[in-house]
Amino acid sequence: MTVSLEEIRPIFVDVLGEKARTITEKTRASDVEGWDSFAHIGSRFDADGDGKAEIVFYNGFRAGEDIVPAAEKPDAEPWARYEGTQAKALGIQNLAEHGVQGRGVMIDLHHHFGRERHAVTYDELRRILDQDEVEIERGDMLCFYTGFADVILELRKNPDPKLLHGTCSGLEGRDERLLQWVSDCGAACLLADNFAVELIPTSITKPMPHAAMPLHEHCIFKNGIHLGELWYFTELARWLRAHGRNRFLLTAPPLRLPGAVGSPATPIATV
Repeated sequence: MTVSLEEIRPIFVDVLGEKARTITEKTRASDVEGWDSFAHIGSRFDADGDGKAEIVFYNGFRAGEDIVPAAEKPDAEPWARYEGTQAKALGIQNLAEHGVQGRGVMIDLHHHFGRERHAVTYDELRRILDQDEVEIERGDMLCFYTGFADVILELRKNPDPKLLHGTCSGLEGRDERLLQWVSDCGAACLLADNFAVELIPTSITKPMPHAAMPLHEHCIFKNGIHLGELWYFTELARWLRAHGRNRFLLTAPPLRLPGAVGSPATPIATV
């Protein structure tokens, strides 16, 4: 099911390529590491220059033509309610067929912010990279350890919405300098142990139509940079810090699920 966030607030331009779920529902349904395909987020965008916004996804692929939603099965279990959606050219199978292996770079936000809910700006991120002597090169897979997955596991499959909405850090997607840095650094993907890599703003930030999830829009819709969410980094992040390192070999292909808008991951770090 394609869901336009315009239905929530008319000023939002984001479009989800799947049935939207709350953070509580998602953590209860599957506490698993996952990849987002390029069909995960689209936008209401005037692609034809006719003054009317259409629902489009990365590289101009269209909702209803290239991303075809499945009919709702109201009696099915939640995970199967929209089974059969076809993302076609933007499906996660493309990432699986290409393969995912490269240099992972750990950015330890938890070390600097603990479990404080904090949206990390460009200036703060630059300070962290300098302090921890983190070097990023084109093609690197950036891994952000915030401690959020630890909180989820401590709740033992009984998520506390108030706690989860008020804990741990993430990137400040509304920071234009941060978004430009994401483009300039040449990262192949951004991976985090939190719900969305970015902290989703809870208030309208611009008087004109804009994305509710600006980092998602910038990475997936505009630039073709994959995101990964709810990854488990705890032991790896601790080992790297104890040994004065932040780089490692990361192997993390998604499942080959033709037409799917996302997939679980089973990442392996080699140190």
